[in-house]
Amino acid sequence: MMLYLRYDKSTEKGVFGMKAVLIDEITKDLYIGQATDSVCGENELLVRVKATSLNRADLLQREGKYPPPKGESTILGLEMAGIVEQVGEQVTGWEIGERVFALLPGGGYAEKVVIPSKMAMRIPNNISYTDAAAIPEAFLTAYLNLVTLGDLKEKEYVLIHAGASGVGTAAIQLAKEIGAAVIVTAGSKEKLDYCLSLGADFAINYKDGDFSDKVMEITNNQGVDLILDFIGASFWQYNVNSISIDGRWVLIGTLGGNKVSDVNIGAFLAKRIKYMGSTLRTRTPEFKIELTEAFSQFALDKIKVGTIRPVIDKVYNWTDVEEAHNRMKENRNIGKLVLEID
Repeated sequence: MMLYLRYDKSTEKGVFGMKAVLIDEITKDLYIGQATDSVCGENELLVRVKATSLNRADLLQREGKYPPPKGESTILGLEMAGIVEQVGEQVTGWEIGERVFALLPGGGYAEKVVIPSKMAMRIPNNISYTDAAAIPEAFLTAYLNLVTLGDLKEKEYVLIHAGASGVGTAAIQLAKEIGAAVIVTAGSKEKLDYCLSLGADFAINYKDGDFSDKVMEITNNQGVDLILDFIGASFWQYNVNSISIDGRWVLIGTLGGNKVSDVNIGAFLAKRIKYMGSTLRTRTPEFKIELTEAFSQFALDKIKVGTIRPVIDKVYNWTDVEEAHNRMKENRNIGKLVLEID
């Protein structure tokens, strides 16, 4: 379903703000309407958005289940790529007209957005706006949980659930750059094959049931050193069985539920499991700046030469945002869904 601009009384009077994808408070439908213009602060960049990408957080926020951090934009969109239109008075190193991409706390589904200048990354010359918009949230999330929290090392085993998701496809590539052995789970042969083509060493269909026996066979009964867990409750015992002694387990999402019954915490003592919950959106700007800088040092040169690349499932005009959301709801995408904003 294509969306059209919804006009209101302020529009009829000639008072125009920027256009953005907005949420109808009653129906939860999406529409393109007028939003308050972004205002550039002294340490910020005002960016004309060319493309943004979908994240599951967008679906949750739309349903009222994942509000933005206090004081941040209520407009959907956690990443974007675009052109610098204004440079704050205290900003150095950036000029109007430069191409930029960045992580956002919100606001990506709009014509313009303001970002802290230190969170901005330059788009390599060989990368399109569409490709660049598919990088920040997926790759920064993957880097946070593999490296910053997960401390993944060369020759270790990592188990990546939802391997064909945006974060999953990013995590496979980053883990291989580190030199780890990668095991993924996904729910179809098409998705499993794609994960293998990205460099995953082993791929398991979670629909076959308990995957822990296969994991233990692959790791010679040692278990994996790190688990990136997007699933939560439904995989709980399988993960407990799959993790190694002194293993790290990072919970990133709860696609399989958030309540686990009959938990045997003795396994955490016996295996000395380090269990961590992880979110990125609610982190402080200072943390996100440090993460962006660390990721840039690790990955930007690799992105320039193509050894690391965003995986894009499908590109939509932003008037087709409902169709894009439905594709993600139905879990049909392999990699990222991108909205081009015109």
